[in-house]
Order: sequence, then C-alpha cells, then structure tokens
Amino acid sequence: MAELRYRAGNIRNPEVHKIGIIALGSHLENHGPALPIDTDAKIGAHIAFQSSLQTGAKFLGIIFPAYELDTIDHGVHVSLETLKENVIRTLNDAKKFLDIEKVVIVNSHGGNIPLMSELWDIEDKTDMIVVFNNKVISSEGPHGGSGELSMAKVLGIVNENELDNQTNVNEYEEVGLYGFKQARRDDPNIEEGARDVEENGVYIDEEYGERLFTLAISSVLFDVEKLLDF
Repeated sequence: MAELRYRAGNIRNPEVHKIGIIALGSHLENHGPALPIDTDAKIGAHIAFQSSLQTGAKFLGIIFPAYELDTIDHGVHVSLETLKENVIRTLNDAKKFLDIEKVVIVNSHGGNIPLMSELWDIEDKTDMIVVFNNKVISSEGPHGGSGELSMAKVLGIVNENELDNQTNVNEYEEVGLYGFKQARRDDPNIEEGARDVEENGVYIDEEYGERLFTLAISSVLFDVEKLLDF
C-alpha cells in the first residue's frame, strides 16, 4: 500500500486528517415561499465544507435524515432513534474507510437538537470523540426568518420575489413556526420567534448573512482546534 503524504498541501497539522466535519440539516421541510425545502441542508453543508477547507479536516458530506418534534408538522422527518442509528452507521463508515477518530457535527436544523442527549451513545458505538456544533441555530433567529433568508441570499437560493409573501403566516404557518400553537406554548424561544415574525416581518441583508456564516464557521474552526489538542 502506498505511503500517504499526510503533510502534503496546505496542512498546518497532519493530525487534522483524523478529524471529520459532517453536516446535519433537513432536506424536506417548508420554509415559506421564498426558501427551498432543503434550506437547512444547504446552509449546514456550506458551513461544514468551508470549515473543512480552512482547517484541512475531512469533509464527510451530509447526513440525510432529520428529526423534528411531534408538535411541529412542516415536513418529512424520522424518529430520533432512526436518526441516531443513521449517524452511528455513517460515522462508523468514516472510521472504517477514512481512519476518522474525531468528528464535528454541524447542525443547521433546530429539530435535531434532541440528538445532543444521545451523544454518549453515539460516541460509545463509534469509539469516536463527537462534538455537536449548534452555533448557526443559536444565531440565525426564527425559522424561515431574516437570518435564514440572508444566508440563503449569500448562497443564491432565495426567491426575493416572494419576500412579501414570506410574512403571510396564515398561509405559511411554518415561518417563525407561527402556526404551531402547542410548540409555542412548550418553548419560550419558539414563541418569541413567532411573535418577532408577526410583529416585525422579515428582511434580506446579504452582509448579515455573511456575518452569520462567518460566526458559524469560526465556531467550527474552534472545535477543530480543541480536538487537535485533545
């Protein structure tokens, strides 16, 4: 077998080859008329890919399924157990074929957050160190709101002709999760986002979108640095 040149290219630390970065979003859910149904997947993949370029860590692509709370019915999702099994299988493949020992999961779909409580089991069944990076979710604001619209503008996936219709929350109840009353009662953050969209509307600001991406990517870079020292 050929001896691989792990120091070749623009690689600061050859140990970074043992680290993988994978996106976890959602491919099948409504985001209002201005955004495609795979908005979360494209945002997460962009963050993961750019982070891999800047660190030299392996880009592992994106996990296909996603989870969502029962009280939020705006797309096609799977059970938390099915998602966890898929993540474990995907990471074990990365370990087997790419010699990955540590991984950063870049989450860009709020419904996946409960997976964090399963990280111990994922680490146990993959024998990997797993970091769950949720920075973009904590920064972007309401579902289908100005943050996602602005990042979508950066990616070129927003239909600006539908911006005025994006705030028609009676027809597009997923924007701000406005129409999901039980979820709003259960989670103060969801309630706050729904009220924000209702009262203030939405906007597109490409500079704001760039800042959100920079913040999210920087957070992943920091995670990679920590894994290098671990």
